[in-house]
Order: sequence, then C-alpha cells, then structure tokens
Amino acid sequence: MFCVAPPELETKMNITKGGLVLFSANSNSSCMELSKKIAERLGVEMGKVQVYQEPNRETRVQIQESVRGKDVFIIQTVSKDVNTTIMELLIMVYACKTSCAKSIIGVIPYFPYSKQCKMRKRGSIVSKLLASMMCKAGLTHLITMDLHQKEIQGFFNIPVDNLRASPFLLQYIQEEIPDYRNAVIVAKSPASAKRAQSFAERLRLGIAVIHGEAQDAESDLVDGRHSPPMVRSVAAIHPSLEIPSECAAPPAAFLKQTENQNRVVTTELLVPVLKATASPSFPAAWPEEVRLRKPTERKGAQGRGPATMLSVYVKMERQDDIIDDVDSFLAAAETLKERGAYKIFVMATHGLLSSDAPRLIEESAIDEVVVTNTIPHEIQKLQCPKIKTVDISMILSEAIRRIHNGESMSYLFRNIGLDD
Repeated sequence: MFCVAPPELETKMNITKGGLVLFSANSNSSCMELSKKIAERLGVEMGKVQVYQEPNRETRVQIQESVRGKDVFIIQTVSKDVNTTIMELLIMVYACKTSCAKSIIGVIPYFPYSKQCKMRKRGSIVSKLLASMMCKAGLTHLITMDLHQKEIQGFFNIPVDNLRASPFLLQYIQEEIPDYRNAVIVAKSPASAKRAQSFAERLRLGIAVIHGEAQDAESDLVDGRHSPPMVRSVAAIHPSLEIPSECAAPPAAFLKQTENQNRVVTTELLVPVLKATASPSFPAAWPEEVRLRKPTERKGAQGRGPATMLSVYVKMERQDDIIDDVDSFLAAAETLKERGAYKIFVMATHGLLSSDAPRLIEESAIDEVVVTNTIPHEIQKLQCPKIKTVDISMILSEAIRRIHNGESMSYLFRNIGLDD
C-alpha cells in the first residue's frame, strides 16, 4: 500500500525557485569594498556568510543562508595574504557545492599566481594547478579581468569570461586629462607595442616605443640547458656556425644603451612613431621620426618634427597588466623626462604595488599612476597621493546580471581590440 500525492502538490514540488546570491569570500574588511559596490549596482544585499581564521590559522567558512537551487556568485579580491585568499575561495565554493547550489560563479578580478603560467627551469605551472583546484572544488564559471596571459583560459574546463579594463582607462584619459590630445602613447618595450598601438588608435594619438633589451631578473646560467653553450670554445662551436661580428650587434653609432641596477636596458637614440588615421580633429600625417630630445634642444630652421613632446602616457607591457615592481617603469620615466616629456602617466589594470613601490613612485618623475580597484590599495594611496583609482564595478555587476539572466556577454566586449 502506498500513497500518491495530489496533482497540485506534485506540481508545486517540481517547481525550483531560483535566485541570485552574492557572497564576499574575503575575511579582510578592507577587501569588501568592491563587493559592496557590485551589490549596490545590482540592487541586492550581500549574502550572509562568516569567514574567519582559527587560532591555528585554519580557514573556516560558515554559510548562513540557503543556496539550494540558486546561482551563487562569489567575489574574491586578492589581499597581501594570497594563499589564505585562495583557501577562503576554495572552501566557500566547496561549501556551496555541497549545499546543492545550482551554479557557482567565481568573480575574481585579479587571478592570483597568473605570472606563473609558464614552465621555467625546474618549476611548475602554478596557474594550471590553481585552475584545476577551482574546478575540482565545484566552480562552474569564472569572471576575471585582464589575465596575465590569455592562454590561461585554456587551463580551465569551465567557461571563463576575461573582461577588459581598457575602456575605463581610456575614459579616464579623456575625462581627467584635459590636454590628452597632445600626448603620445609610449610602450616601454617593443613587446608592449601592440597594446600601445591599440590604445593609440582608439585615442587617435601617436605611438612611441622605447627600444631596448629587457633581461629577466632570474638568470638561467646555472640551469645547464643552454644551446649553444654560453662559453665559447673551439670544441663547442664549429667555426662555420659562428655569428659574424658585424651581424652580432648594431653599429655603435646607431645604438647606445644604458643599463640600470635592475638589468633593464634602455635605448638612447631614436623612438619611432606610427602614423594615425586622419580625422577632422587629428593631423593627417606625422613626421616619420620623432626624436625625444632634452628640453634645452630646439628644432632648427631645417629640422624635422617637434623638439619635445607635451605629455606622455607610459603603458604597461602587453604581457604584464600588473604593476608591482616599479623599477622598470621608473627607468622608462627617467628616460622620457630627460628627453622633454613634462608629464608622465603610468596606467595598469592590477595595482599590487608591493614593498616600497608607493615610496619609489612618490619620489620619481612619474606624475600619476592610474590603476583599477581589482585589488584593494587604500594603504598605498595614503603613502603616495599620485596613485589614482578607476572603478570597474560597473562591468563586473553587468557581467553578473547577464550570466544570471542567461544573456549574451558579447556586449561587454564591444570596441575591444585583439591586442587588448
């Protein structure tokens, strides 16, 4: 003998009432500012969750409301204690998974360990390890911004939306810098030329490149895997394979390099400028070459091009949207200052600004450092008034809304170049 539920009761039981729950996975109160801004834009309240550290430094997470059948969005900003931040995220994701959440979407504006995305020496690809851990914990979707390398998306077996901060940085230039039309976008190395060109085309400005050879701080001399060997010998290199001396390096008359204490080499001579598309408000052509001269130098009667640049915006390297160690930026700023640039702006997406970075920026020739609030840096701003913040909560909240409603994300990638 068994009982059959009435039809009306059976219908009610088959209905799954979904919803949106927004959690902040960070126990640090200073890192919850971005989460509150996103919640305000979405018109929802932050989910009730308790994240804290045990006396033995273990992380404990207690979700204090039901998430069954709901879309859970976990916002995690990276603090100085990166490893604790990761454990807070993983534990919360797993807690939502075991509580039968419909989907678990991680909102991680700055993806930690993103610099360790390549095999070096006898190390490991930590970004791949972290991606596997997030997927295994129960993450079903990831929203991030300006990954260190786009290829990191391939480390995940879940959908990844890699948003861009460039529209907000461009808007800052147009609204906060009155004379930006007289500026030149500068790439501090040839590797960053493509990204600088993308910014220059959208701002309809010229582009310059600081030539030089960037050397890694970590030397591979002890690795023992060089080919050909670093030490030249008759037995090691056949005479027919030697590089002719006239081809080994550019003539000294055309290239003069200086090396600073951080092994960043900058070029002393020429900075090429690419021509921009003609428009009513933009000159139809630029001189083929623009020399960055010292302020005391002036264009002669038969000279070509301007003698100095009015203002310069130093862009971060294409493969590095993070400003942490500022030594290379300071070296580039000094080079530009010596050649007549009277204002220098450094722009980056993620402002880690660790160690003595705020003090070095304050004492340098840089006028402003513009970063987004993907990482909290309120303490650094107190140490250095030159640091300015661009809010990107708008695009994150819109991404959350579209994913929850099942709408297309292509709108958020409009006017984004391939080199962004």
